[in-house]
Amino acid sequence: MGPIVLLVAGALIWAWWSGKLKGVTQDDMIAALVFLLGFVMLTRGKLLPGAALMAASLLWAAYRRRKLEPAPMPVEDARRLLGVGADATLEEIRAAHRRLIARVHPDIGGSQELANRVNIARDTLVAEMNRRTRRAS
Repeated sequence: MGPIVLLVAGALIWAWWSGKLKGVTQDDMIAALVFLLGFVMLTRGKLLPGAALMAASLLWAAYRRRKLEPAPMPVEDARRLLGVGADATLEEIRAAHRRLIARVHPDIGGSQELANRVNIARDTLVAEMNRRTRRAS
């Protein structure tokens, strides 16, 4: 058991040092520890408390993942934000996105929220374009 703990600790230190854990918050770490505690309890015969702890941490992970997904944007709002028409090509959508993101990017004084909205608008229009081409074929 000791070498496995050292191996896991080394992997976690490496992941933190290399930046692989950039999106992991303290709440995520607590949920992982609760899951491990539940697993240990489950393997030692305490089935109900162990399963409850594991289920709670998995529910937290599902809630967090759903919370991090970008909010959907109506296609018309996305077109209006990027300034493209209904018949815009993929190249026109990407060009409009590049022009707009160059003005609103947080690194040049814009806001993170507006940059996120511009990215969501681009993703919405590209997804809509992919849906249209799949329906046509």
